Amino acid sequence: MIELLLPADVSCAATRAETVPEGTLFPEEEALVAKSVAKRRNDFATARACARRAMAGLGLPPVAVLHGHRGRPLWPEGIVGSLTHCNGYRAAALARATDVLSLGIDAEPHDPLPSGVRELVTLPAERERIGPPAPEGADEIHWDRVLFSAKESVFKTWYPVTGIELDFIQADLTFHRADASDAGDDRLPRDGAAAEGTFTARLLLTDPALPTRLHGQWRIEDGIVATSVLVRPDWKDSDGS
Repeated sequence: MIELLLPADVSCAATRAETVPEGTLFPEEEALVAKSVAKRRNDFATARACARRAMAGLGLPPVAVLHGHRGRPLWPEGIVGSLTHCNGYRAAALARATDVLSLGIDAEPHDPLPSGVRELVTLPAERERIGPPAPEGADEIHWDRVLFSAKESVFKTWYPVTGIELDFIQADLTFHRADASDAGDDRLPRDGAAAEGTFTARLLLTDPALPTRLHGQWRIEDGIVATSVLVRPDWKDSDGS
């Protein structure tokens, strides 16, 4: 699904598998999760298996993917990328730095956010735009979860370039729905098709290395919300913001 949200020069790989065979990790990676619980090890390993498939898509040999501050993946020289994992979906997206300045992807279960989280990760204007939470199990878009995922993609795009923390309330997001719907903007398609669209993130914390507005895509399919953000190296030529 994530490959549908990114251009062709980004190599993507995804899986719904919860585990990978023993020996998938490099020794350096094994050391990072040696004392972790099984779920953390599985999340870590399946995401890195996706990363190596994405590397192959760029013609690169498989290498270990370690992490830096805040868990940021450390990619080979000249490569940018992003990882994501949630229950039922793991993915990696990689590109050459000559083609892409930075990118971020995220996947989440299409469920309402836990009680109390919505207020912590949204601005009042965003809550007004997305409306009240949809009931759990409702045949509606859980906009709070879509917004949370989109902000994760924004952070993953922002942080590797700036090295500065970006809080959830330091980006103001607006969503647009692209799929045809005869049931209104909040209903999921009745035929089981995907719901999808775009979003714009107006950054309330700015840095000259990135535009003040980031643009992304979102998609809901088979119970998963996926989002992406991508910035080109020549963004200043095409986007004066």
